[in-house]
Amino acid sequence: MPKLNQIIAVEKGTKSRTQRELTDVYHRLQKPALLSGISRTYQPNDDEGETLPPESTKVQVRTEDVLREAGAALSKLFDVVATKDWANCEARADVTVDGQAVLRDVPVTYLLFLEKQLTDLQTLIGKLPVLDAAETWTFDESSDVWRTEPVRTTRTKKVPRAHVLYEATDKHPAQVETYTEDIVVGTWTKVGFSGAMPARRVNELRERVERLLAAVKYAREEANGIEVTDQRVGDAVFRYLFA
Repeated sequence: MPKLNQIIAVEKGTKSRTQRELTDVYHRLQKPALLSGISRTYQPNDDEGETLPPESTKVQVRTEDVLREAGAALSKLFDVVATKDWANCEARADVTVDGQAVLRDVPVTYLLFLEKQLTDLQTLIGKLPVLDAAETWTFDESSDVWRTEPVRTTRTKKVPRAHVLYEATDKHPAQVETYTEDIVVGTWTKVGFSGAMPARRVNELRERVERLLAAVKYAREEANGIEVTDQRVGDAVFRYLFA
């Protein structure tokens, strides 16, 4: 008996071949000349009249024959798809990670859906923002985000100063040089907050989804390995249609 994965393997080829055959059928039916035939004979009015040979053209395409060809091509496709779909109702497997069944007795159609969703989720996890490794982060329960250690920096202010180079005398005024001096007037305390995730958590999620995805693929292959019973539905369909 064939296996489900073998039926799946031939399904695409059967669909392509059937499409080609149906296209050929359609094109032949669109050519009236192939469907037409004639037979002409000539009879002169008297014995001395000119004699002409008969003319004839045979019908090359019969619609009933073309329909039978279409039915035969489609019947094969109907049988292949029916065999696959009937088997899909029975094909099931457990999704197992590290010896533990995460999901049990999962239909193969759902395994295909799950594989697609996990692949998309894997892409999402690969783009998750990660906390800056240059900072030291702790989780702040009150604000439910990560925070850095406080960093203090001083705030300065430029204050003008004057320096007397020469004192005033009765003959010369004092010579004074002006300059500015940075004076600490306060302290900034900065704390950073982030909704990103620690790298170790992102790596853990990435590993988990990879392992689960691998388990789903394995389960799909296992489910597709069941033996199938060939279905014969095409003949019944076209016996009714073309009766």
